[in-house]
Amino acid sequence: MSRSENILSKINTPDDVKKLTPEELVELCAELRGFIIDCVCTNPGHFGASLGVVELTVALHYVFNTPYDKLIWDVGHQAYAHKIITGRKDLFCKNRTYKGISGFPKMKESPYDAFGTGHSSTSISAALGMAIASKIRGEDDRKHIAVIGDGSLTAGMAFEAMNHAGVANSDILVILNDNGIAIDKNVGALKEYLTDITTSKSYNKFKDEVWNLLGSSKGFGTKIRKLVQRIGHAIKSTILKQSNFFESLNFRYFGPVDGHDVQYLAKLLNDLKDIKGPKLLHVVTVKGKGYSFAEQDQTKFHAPGIFNKDTGEIEVSSTEKDKPPKYQNVFGETLLELAKENPHIVGITPAMPSGCSLNIMMDEIPERAFDVGIAEQHAVTFAAGLAVQGLIPFCNIYSSFFQRAYDQAIHDVALQNLHVVFCLDRAGLVGEDGATHHGAFDLSFMRIIPNLIIASPMNEEQMRDIMYTAQLKSTGPWVIRYPRGNGVMKDWRTKMKKIEIGKGRKLLEGDKIAVISIGHVGNAVLKACEMLEKEKGISVDLYDLIFLKPIDEELLHQIFKKHTKIITVEDNSITGGMGSAVLEFMSDNGYSAYVKRLGIPDEFIEQGSLKELYAECGYDVNGIFETIKTVCEKEFLIIS
Repeated sequence: MSRSENILSKINTPDDVKKLTPEELVELCAELRGFIIDCVCTNPGHFGASLGVVELTVALHYVFNTPYDKLIWDVGHQAYAHKIITGRKDLFCKNRTYKGISGFPKMKESPYDAFGTGHSSTSISAALGMAIASKIRGEDDRKHIAVIGDGSLTAGMAFEAMNHAGVANSDILVILNDNGIAIDKNVGALKEYLTDITTSKSYNKFKDEVWNLLGSSKGFGTKIRKLVQRIGHAIKSTILKQSNFFESLNFRYFGPVDGHDVQYLAKLLNDLKDIKGPKLLHVVTVKGKGYSFAEQDQTKFHAPGIFNKDTGEIEVSSTEKDKPPKYQNVFGETLLELAKENPHIVGITPAMPSGCSLNIMMDEIPERAFDVGIAEQHAVTFAAGLAVQGLIPFCNIYSSFFQRAYDQAIHDVALQNLHVVFCLDRAGLVGEDGATHHGAFDLSFMRIIPNLIIASPMNEEQMRDIMYTAQLKSTGPWVIRYPRGNGVMKDWRTKMKKIEIGKGRKLLEGDKIAVISIGHVGNAVLKACEMLEKEKGISVDLYDLIFLKPIDEELLHQIFKKHTKIITVEDNSITGGMGSAVLEFMSDNGYSAYVKRLGIPDEFIEQGSLKELYAECGYDVNGIFETIKTVCEKEFLIIS
């Protein structure tokens, strides 16, 4: 293959990468980076993270025998180059699209995806499990590599895994991809520690000189380099005036090294491959490397949407400009309003300040807004501690991420009946991130917990009123869940008012059937029911439940006394959610009715645009209209 040829066009598997010369590896990296930019600028995805690990990805597949050797990508934001060189190049420009390939590693998609990831900090645990399994099976030649970012390393699960790996005598290599940022800038003592290592000129000068000398000298190999690690540990203790954290966990620490020197990375990984036991390679990278606009604004280009690759300008459609604000922005602006009036309010997020819009409060009242890093469990118990001392924490966690803090919600908050307000952003279907990120289960898993108040606003006015009510007095723990995307009110800055906890409302008056909804999906249900009466003559009693817990029993008694044909609609799993609560009420109170539940199917929904997924699951107006019409005609036997 001549250097003038397009190298990437000839790369279909890692075996093709292994045939390249060291010089061609550099060229392949440049082509990969250009290919990612070309695809993601028109088909949006997670951008900056993958640009930052192009050289590391190429070096890993160049050195290791994947898929026999197990390569696990933490979160998966950075796995685009991996996907491209493992047989999915022709599919990549349809990445994250409906019926296309996933934006995250996915075992059923490719044998090269050793473990499915979408949430952070799972890679070391998974790699350790695989390493021990290989040892039990006698596969002593199989290697196990976990690539984890410094943001993901802040989660307790990563430390738990390293604590175990350090004594498990397993053959595992952890690669710490240190770029100083997750979505927003990293926070915490670990970030400061890594900065100390990467910026200690005295230590790094010594380490580089000795390492390069021994690596280039004839007769010096991995045994001598093992000695260097021990020497380096002693030097580090002196120069940095602290022991190496990773070595204290029995990991052999290597680095920090330049994560954008593919030739050096390949040589280093080849050496590390033959060193047994737990090892950690500290690789320093730049998120967005090679695309200047992404390097300059790493948060914006984490997942920028469609953008002009020449100017870096992010495209905002004219229809988007005319839409009401996103729920996350309503949350951020409303919380700031409330916090200015109530000095007891504090805000908490686990590494998502820009995503959930807590950054609005952080900018104006930084001393009362906390980014705790990727640490959902800590965020919840930290909130509990604040509440014990009389503060009112608004703890904002994406619905699917909240699953990681379930025990803390029960044991540390609900059991003690503490005044913590959980704001679950991205509830329901979320779109292109797919199954790992859909907030499909929160109504089901939260409503079984005692002491919780659970509310889901239908629009921005309701959301503001619920947030206002939640901070008025110590009523115990709250859950406020709302979807990704835009609301329905352009003039949403309404005067906030107290609402009655546990009370729903009637939206339409009818006589044929009753329809009960909760949350934002009620807007589509309202339009569908209006269409049903206009086009089919089926009049509907439509109710917005607002609160799932305490559920409005007075309202439900009214409904069941009047109707024997009832439909429930929710943007939550069909199993265990609002519809299930209505059935339980019916059974507990001796009513008899035909209740048809509509919700997210009892399966994992794949990726696609919200419009496509709403259509697939029947959540758009037409889908709800057709479903209710069909139920009325074929199941309820109501003939219009």
